[in-house]
Formats: sequence, C-alpha cells, structure tokens
Amino acid sequence: MSSIARLHSSYDAVVVGARVAGASTAMLLARGGLRVLVVEQGRYGSDTLSTHALMRGGVLQLHRWGVLPRIEAAGTPRITNTSFHYGGEEIAVSIKPRHGVAGLYAPRRRILDAILVDAAKDAGAEVVHGVRLVDLMRADDGRVVGAVVEEPGVGSIPLGAGIVIGADGFRSKVAALIGAAPYRLGRNASTFLYGYFSDLDIEGNHWYYRPGVMAGAIPTNGGEVLVCGGAPEARFWDEFRFDIEEGHRRLLRQAAPELSEALARAKRSGPIRGFPGEPGSLRQSFGPGWALVGDAGYFRDPATAHGITDALRDAELLARAVERGTDRALAEYQSLRDDMVLGLFEASDAIAGYDWDLEGVKETHLFMSEEMNREVAFLAELDSGSARELKRRTA
Repeated sequence: MSSIARLHSSYDAVVVGARVAGASTAMLLARGGLRVLVVEQGRYGSDTLSTHALMRGGVLQLHRWGVLPRIEAAGTPRITNTSFHYGGEEIAVSIKPRHGVAGLYAPRRRILDAILVDAAKDAGAEVVHGVRLVDLMRADDGRVVGAVVEEPGVGSIPLGAGIVIGADGFRSKVAALIGAAPYRLGRNASTFLYGYFSDLDIEGNHWYYRPGVMAGAIPTNGGEVLVCGGAPEARFWDEFRFDIEEGHRRLLRQAAPELSEALARAKRSGPIRGFPGEPGSLRQSFGPGWALVGDAGYFRDPATAHGITDALRDAELLARAVERGTDRALAEYQSLRDDMVLGLFEASDAIAGYDWDLEGVKETHLFMSEEMNREVAFLAELDSGSARELKRRTA
C-alpha cells in the first residue's frame, strides 16, 4: 500500500518539508498532542548543501529537546574552540560550558535531518517522503483549510488541516501558493563553494577573512572537514560556474593560504558543490490557516552560518504559537522572530557585501556575538515565561 493511501483525511497540522525546520516543528507539535503530518519531496536521510555549523543557540535547542545525545551517538565531533583569522592575525575563542552546552557541533545534514525526523515520529507525527505539495485548499473566506499532495505513480489526495506550515526552503511552494511577499530584503549575496576533506589536521572551527573573500573549515562526521570559500555573488557567474573545483582552489588560496596548502595533502570526498548566492529576506510568515518557518519565512546569507540555529529556534516559536491556536498567536510568532533576527540579518548582509576591511569585519563579529548571547539567554529562559515577557526582558 502506498504511503499516501494510508493517510488520514485530516490533521491538526500539515507540515510541508522534513528538513531541520519542518521536522523540529512537527516533533514539538506532536509532543504537544496534535495530530501532525509531514510531507517531504526528498528521500529520508538525503543530504543537502549546508555549512552544518550549529551555534550555541542551536545546540541548546537540541539539548533542551533531548535530541543532542543522538547527535553525539552518531559520532559528531564536539567542537570546543573557534578561531577567527583576519589576514595574518588569529583570534582563538574557547567554547566554555554554559546552559548545559559543553561545545558546538556541525552534523552532516543526512544525519541531523534524519535524527529530527525520527524524533518527530517518536513523538507521534506521521512523516512521508517522496510526496510533494500540489495545492492549498481554501474556505470561501480564503482561509487555508488543507493541502493537496501527490505521490508519483499513485496520484493526489486532499488533506484537511487546521494549519498548513511551509518549511520547504527559501523557494517555498507554500509561500508561492499563498502569495507571501517579502517585507525586508538584503542588499547583498555571497557565493559559496563547498567540499569535504579527510586527513586534514585541523582542530575546531576556523573562519578566515581577507579583503573580498572568506573561508571556513568545520569538522563534521566521519573524520571529515567541510571546507568552504565565499566571495561576492558576481564571481560565481563571472568565474566559478565554468569550473567549480578550480574556483574552490582559487578562493582558498586567496582567503586562507595556509589552509590551501594543507588541502593539497588531504583527501577529498565527493565533488565540490556551489551555491551561487541569494539575497536574504524576511517574508510574511503567517495568515489565516497557514504559517512559514525556516528558510521559507526567513533566509539570511550563509556568510554567518546561522541558518540551522535560526530554524531550530523558530520551530519552537511557531509550535508554541500553533498550540495557542489563534491568529494573534501567529502574528506574535512573526514579531518575536523578527526581534530575534533583525540584528543578525543586517550583520550577515553587511558581511555578504565584501566591502569591509579587517577591522570592520571584526567589529561586525563583536556585534554578532552580543546578538547571539541575547539569543541564548532568550532560549535558556523559554520554559520559564511567556514569549511576550521574554521579548521584553531580552530587548
């Protein structure tokens, strides 16, 4: 029997997308007693382009939800120091234990996403892969009341829903169908070229900055290190798209010469992959019977590697709003999300402009550190007060 043939005719929530934001939201809603369905067009355990890096706020969320032990059991290395390289200057930062978080992690997405899907299933959510959203169902007053989904070779079926949640990325089908418009756009965009390397003698996260370029080295599963190089979007179209591998080598020589030399002796796993670039945006993320979460509602340039942490935080903010069950709660979800992200959004956009000097990017990083500390304080208190009270305390 096909997966969609086994589905119920209606759910309290239908979540479109089973990556970090969708799986986390579904898990939390199911733990709250809602009947939840998640539909995902991709395969279970498939990989996706990512920096993998979890900031302290993201690790704190996994710890609070009881999911972090699964990340550790998968062999994800604990990262206890981060180094920032500004030209020839290195500033090393120790990750000190705080709020139950003893270090950072950068799990491969095929591991992180699958763990969150499994946690959602354990909580009682239904998750089906290889199923895509076709359309939204609306009542006479325009309220979204369900979704039409399709499985290849089987056909399509309508599903009633108290709310349809788009967690399907920055090219969200849910957002397109609903006509959710961005109300804040970034001015800049970075291109990033990514590759995985083993036999690379490196400890902790390393971020490299030189005028017009940047790079990162992030330890992940299987003894591999993700090594990425970043530059203004225009360079992808002018230089890199014709030879991604040479583009990656060129970026690393420019941004991190010492790392580039080490890569020549390392073993690469798989192809070099590229992200051309996409300006950041904040999009209208709620309406009658629908909501957006993760990159579907808020996308920032990957230059600051905060996207997974954003998704984990916003999944909980949205789940709490959905459990309250009012349109006003959804409006407060968006307002609270924006309060958390606007500073980091502007900082990410500034770095993606690549018109900074090294002293300028240092100042931006200090500002980001303050904003991330505010985020961690907010998340650490999330169980002890209402969202409105926490917003007031952390403003």
